Amino acid sequence: QVQLVESGGGLVQTGGSLRLSCASSGRTFSSYAVAWFRQAPGKEREFVAAISWSGKTTYYADSVKGRFTISRDNAENTVYLQMNSLKPEDTAVYYCGATSYSGPPTRATYDYWGQGTQVTVSS
Repeated sequence: QVQLVESGGGLVQTGGSLRLSCASSGRTFSSYAVAWFRQAPGKEREFVAAISWSGKTTYYADSVKGRFTISRDNAENTVYLQMNSLKPEDTAVYYCGATSYSGPPTRATYDYWGQGTQVTVSS
C-alpha cells in the first residue's frame, strides 16, 4: 500500500515560487512513477509533470515547461515539484499520483492519489 501526502501549497504573488512535496509512507514508493496533476475550479484535472521511478525521465506539460521542475529522492520517499515564475493561471489544487505504468504518464492509470494541496497565485 502506498499513501501519498502533498504539502507546500500556499498563497504567492505572481512571479513567486513554491515547492510542493509528495511524501509516501510505502516501502515500495521507489518502484512507482509519480506525476503531479492540478485542478482549477470548474475545470478538469490536468497533467502537470511526471517522473519515472528512477528519476532519469521527466515529462512536463507545455504550460509549465521551463518554469516547473520535478525531482525525487527515493531515500526520503518524496517527490518534489519546484514551481518558479508562477502565474495566476497556475492557481489550482495540486495532486500527486503514483503508477506502476512505465509508459507515457498521460496514458497511465494512477493507483494511488494524495488529498491535494492548494496553490493560489495572486495577480
